Amino acid sequence: MPRDLDLRHVISPAVRDLIELANLGDFDRTREQINRLRGCTRPINLVGHTTTRDHTTGETIRSYSTSDEPTGRLLTTCGNRRASRCPTCSRLYAADTYHLIRAGLSGGKNVPETIRTHPRVFLTLTAPSFGPVHNRPTTKDGKPQPCRCGTRHPDSAPELGTPLSPKTYDYTGAVLWNAHASALWARFTLNLRRTLAASFGITQKNMNAALRISFAKVAEYQQRGLVHFHAVIRFDGPDGHTSPPPAWASADHLLRAVKPALKRTTLTVVSDTVGDREVGWGKRFKVDEITALGDGELTDKAVAGYIAKYATKSAEDSGTVDRSLVCRTCSGRGTVGGRIRDLCPDCEGTRQAEPLRDLPVHQHVRQMIRTAWDLGGLPEFADLKLCKWAHMLGFRGHFSTKSRAYSTTLGALRDVRRAWRLAQADAARIRAGHSVPAPDTVLVTESSWAYLASGYHPGEELLANQTRHDVSQAQRLKHEGLEPA
Repeated sequence: MPRDLDLRHVISPAVRDLIELANLGDFDRTREQINRLRGCTRPINLVGHTTTRDHTTGETIRSYSTSDEPTGRLLTTCGNRRASRCPTCSRLYAADTYHLIRAGLSGGKNVPETIRTHPRVFLTLTAPSFGPVHNRPTTKDGKPQPCRCGTRHPDSAPELGTPLSPKTYDYTGAVLWNAHASALWARFTLNLRRTLAASFGITQKNMNAALRISFAKVAEYQQRGLVHFHAVIRFDGPDGHTSPPPAWASADHLLRAVKPALKRTTLTVVSDTVGDREVGWGKRFKVDEITALGDGELTDKAVAGYIAKYATKSAEDSGTVDRSLVCRTCSGRGTVGGRIRDLCPDCEGTRQAEPLRDLPVHQHVRQMIRTAWDLGGLPEFADLKLCKWAHMLGFRGHFSTKSRAYSTTLGALRDVRRAWRLAQADAARIRAGHSVPAPDTVLVTESSWAYLASGYHPGEELLANQTRHDVSQAQRLKHEGLEPA
């Protein structure tokens, strides 16, 4: 009698896991969880519960527990802003950044539309030179010229941004500049206020009583591995975006104040090992007035889209890696244990999660990483934590920042989405015949959550891949002006 074939050994683990998911029951709920993530590459797995009650009556309004899920856990988005790590979450972050910047230029999101009349400029600041690099120079009319090496490099040339003479390139200065770039920006905004007060012929105290300077900026890596900043700077009244600036403060004052403020913005880095260094901005900068909506090329929409585009990028766009190089087992100490310490079994005392010499990066990038790592071991640079930020080539600041009164906040935008989801849940309760609390009802929420893991099970990854495909197809059809069938 022939035996039935056992095909389990030829079925992939992902398919076996998917079959097990289907056998758990309520497979549609599992797929609904994954679809809701819209293709997040590495979701957070949580276990716990939450209950919302009416404070007066004690009635349970909403309740949820992961014990009711088929898989026993809740998947939520990772929220990573890096496009290289999670394209889905980075698109949401870019959209939020766009609305945040746009609200400070055109109004909306609780920002009045009169903000369009406030003087504002778009500023780009760059790093100084630490040695000549391969580039693609052009003439004033845009015609390409040969590089200093005599070659006309194409756009995709791997040598672009790398030093013409690596032996003489100032890698130490480049890493230290990245490490102090955020502090330079803070010093620049202070000097800008001082310069403006002097141009108005008043004290800073009197200027602050009549005028507020608001800004929003993002950092972008150049091919040479150094950051530069794109920023919107705007004049407001003393109460921020809700009040107009005085009539005597114009965009021309901002345009004229940038250059002298940049010249006086320097920091001194003290070191007995590498010598004292003065850190300042590069000579190349660009500042232009932002026109009203629909007038000229530098419009509200164009600037907001330009800044949002760089909000999801990171150091990996300059050819480095998107992960920390500090050994997690020993937290970069090189040893493990209590009073008696042994060499870390994972890094063998190197403190590195992976050998720097084995990184799949260009030699120029590897040298910047190695320089950041070596400087991080010096006691005078301990506060910079350069080993932790070696994969960022020394830069340790936030990629997008704004002043308090510029516009709305990312948290406020997320609160709006949360309120919308709750409204959808209340609408579902009404359709099911349940009552919803009155708007003035005091609600009390009790929650308990614990982190379980990150990522998908193999079967869930298959479903997530299908979700990513569906989202990508829908976006392509939308871009082409077509409707999905």
